[in-house]
Amino acid sequence: MGMVRVRRESTGSGQRLAFAGPPLIRSGAVDDADLAQIARSLRLEVSDVVRSAWVDNGPGWVAVQLRDADVVLGLEPDLVVMGDLKLGVVGEYAPDRATARQAADQSAPAVEVRAFVPSIGVGEDPVTGSLNAGLGQWLAGDVLPSTYVASQGTAMGRAGRVHVEKLPDGEVWVGGDTVTTIVGEVAL
Repeated sequence: MGMVRVRRESTGSGQRLAFAGPPLIRSGAVDDADLAQIARSLRLEVSDVVRSAWVDNGPGWVAVQLRDADVVLGLEPDLVVMGDLKLGVVGEYAPDRATARQAADQSAPAVEVRAFVPSIGVGEDPVTGSLNAGLGQWLAGDVLPSTYVASQGTAMGRAGRVHVEKLPDGEVWVGGDTVTTIVGEVAL
């Protein structure tokens, strides 16, 4: 993959670290057989999928957008049926709910994201930078604003927040807030 560009910015409550998302190595339409497997693994009908695309920037991500964040949060996938797929699922929060939340809190999420990766021994990943980078390349600036916050890990009792920014040249930055809890040096 090569070098990863990273940036650090100050926020009102600390620091935000971000990385430049790598380019997609596979994009475009998901074939009917894969889409049928995805729908079965999510215990949905193919018609429940709003849109789908390969968003593979290295790990092999395929993604689907569902009607809304509540549908995403309610998923109880069949990981056996999912097989070797590395599946990202995204759903928008209702516009009125998102607008009210954004007005009260700039870090309020616009979307809910879930990442299912049973083939590597992890049923669900609580926060996934590579998936959010792929989703940003696919959706930001078209379906979603060019800058937005994704919530991930909610279904697992986590409160992950991923900040996604797509620049006018198409480059996507993905980051999150950090807090330094310990500083020190080690002499070897």
